Parts: sequence; C-alpha cells; structure tokens
Amino acid sequence: KTSKMRIYSFDFPTRRINRYVWGDLSVHQLALSLEKDSYLSHYTALYLHNLTDQIPKKIYVTYEQPRKETNKTTLRQIDVDKAFLKPPRVSSNVAEYGDYNICLLNGQFTERLGVISLDGLWATSVERTLIDAAVRPIYSGGIPEVLIAFKKAAGKVSINKLAAMLKKLEFVYPYHQAIGFYMQKSGAYNDVQIKLLKSFAFEYDFYITHQLQEKEYSKEWRLYYPKGF
Repeated sequence: KTSKMRIYSFDFPTRRINRYVWGDLSVHQLALSLEKDSYLSHYTALYLHNLTDQIPKKIYVTYEQPRKETNKTTLRQIDVDKAFLKPPRVSSNVAEYGDYNICLLNGQFTERLGVISLDGLWATSVERTLIDAAVRPIYSGGIPEVLIAFKKAAGKVSINKLAAMLKKLEFVYPYHQAIGFYMQKSGAYNDVQIKLLKSFAFEYDFYITHQLQEKEYSKEWRLYYPKGF
C-alpha cells in the first residue's frame, strides 16, 4: 500500500493470472507478460504499425503451440466449401482490463516467424501482420479494415518477404489468393508485386472470409468476396 508495487489481476475463463509490478506498465507490456514467448498480433499489430485509423480496445496476444508432426492432407474443393460455410472459430480466452479486453490466442507453431521488437514490444512484422490479418480478418477488424491495412502498408511492406513467409508457413488453405486480391483491390501495389502472389498455385476456389451471404467471384483470384466489396 505504501510502495510502488502494484497487483494486476486478469480473470480468464479457466484461470486467474496475477501480475506483480513495480511501478506502472503499459497495457501492452502487461498483456505480453501473460504467456511466455508471446507477441502482439492481428488488430493490435495493425495498430502498432499504424495500419489502421482505429484505436482497438481488444488486445491480441499470440503464444505458439508446441511443434507437431503434421501429415500432409490432400485438400478437396468440397472440404474448402464446407469449412468456409461454417462460422470462424473465435477464441473465448479473454479477460477484461480497464477499458480493454485481452485475448490470448494459441497459434500454430511458426518458430516466431516474423516477430520483431517494436518500440520494446514483441510484435509481428508488417509482412507477418498482413498475412495474419488476411487469414483471420475476424481478429483484425473485419475485411474492410484488412483492405485499409494493405493500402496503408504499401510503402512499408516487402512483398518478397511476405511471399517467402507464406511459403514457410505452409498453410493448408490458399490464403495467397486472398492476399493477392487485397493487394490488387487496394490499388497500392504494382504489377511486379502482384505477380509474386500469382506465382503460387491456384487449385481451388477460395473465400475471403467465412459465412459469406451475398457474394461475388473473382475469376482472376478464384476468390469469393462480399457483394459490393
């Protein structure tokens, strides 16, 4: 009571986490203390990179699952269709902190690919942030916000690095089709940059997000997107 020691309690659905701090920490520093080797991602990373005009009140913190041996599965069009007709999975591992909600995401093992120190905070790089936003728009403000992010990132992002990261991440689904669509739709990238995304395989019709109601189709990117988007 008489010193600079502070206690901060975070009530997650399955556990309470207490943090004892000498003095004051920012909400982002506190959020990073909740899981070992975690980093700020998705909408939070968009904000830290100035890729959004919003000030998100939900803070996304990713900590990775252990490495797993994965068997390559043969994807079928029917599997893609079924998966994206369903609502997206959304983490309920959320705790309130003042005006903020902190969401802990147990992400896939990537060896912290594209994680950098940003003003003393561990966060995803611009390239990794754009990939994550395209993969999980629900954690990134929705697809209109993702499009804005791609437009704002044009002078900051290396598309060569982004394409290399995509290959390393080895996603089951063809997210490169959504990323290329965002790039083209933003009007902020040249033909050479867009061509890099077109160098990936185009084997399936894909969806920019889950549960599209009225939709349009891009033949160029083999991608369904909301009507009028």
